[in-house]
Amino acid sequence: MADPQLGIHGSVRSDGLNDRQRRERTYHEEFAQRNREKINEPVLLDVIEPGPRRPWNGYWTAYDMLTAENLAGKQVLVPGCGFGEDAIRLAKLGARVSAFDLSPDLVEIARERALKMGVPGINFQVMPAEALAFSDNFFDLIFFNDILHHVDIPRAVSETRRVLKPGGRLVANELYTHSAIQRIRDTRLVSGFIYRRMVRFIYGTDKPYITEDEHKIDEREMAILEAILRKGVAHHYFLVFGGRLLPAHWLGVAKFDSALLSILGPLGRIFAGRVVLAGTVAK
Repeated sequence: MADPQLGIHGSVRSDGLNDRQRRERTYHEEFAQRNREKINEPVLLDVIEPGPRRPWNGYWTAYDMLTAENLAGKQVLVPGCGFGEDAIRLAKLGARVSAFDLSPDLVEIARERALKMGVPGINFQVMPAEALAFSDNFFDLIFFNDILHHVDIPRAVSETRRVLKPGGRLVANELYTHSAIQRIRDTRLVSGFIYRRMVRFIYGTDKPYITEDEHKIDEREMAILEAILRKGVAHHYFLVFGGRLLPAHWLGVAKFDSALLSILGPLGRIFAGRVVLAGTVAK
């Protein structure tokens, strides 16, 4: 009988990683090497500074939620920290930040950037989201930013619940697709013909930042995350055409999508391409 801890992603190797995690780590190590200049690139702080907000933008909405938490002195975790942008921004808000990634090279870049930004106290580590090297009930808040579609969601969510304090908060800004829309995306016409001809137009490159095993979370996977939270979870949905038929960065696309989702009301969760949610862990 297969070990239930291995899930569908393959056997665990001597380094403690399964096949999917090893592929993710290899991809991101190569990605880090191609982007080592990030070490000298300052992290923009506009999203945490006073000034006009962008309610049509999922990332800015997530930071509206984060800044409302009064994070000064609180223990905050940033899974899949990448080049360290979120870890640095949250540390600038006064949080006591821990951050991790599967790739040692990404963590090295993030650590160097933090030092150059005058934020030396971030606890950067290398680990998978499915096996956290932190004590139970340690964190006041966890911020997932475009990471859940790279991980084994049930195991990562179980670890999230373990390390969050009773009453701890969770904020997530994630790529999303309803299963009904995904079925359309998976048809031969869309995935095999239309998508292949639109990649450069949508992403601006023939090789977008998409790993072999990633997939947008759907409503069933989001329910796994919601199940560890108390009632009253806040949801905000974004993007309909942006990132699917049009480049998401095009001027006005995100605003149009946001207005359309407002009109659609509860139906917006079927058509949206991104979700931001926040809630309190139930223990």
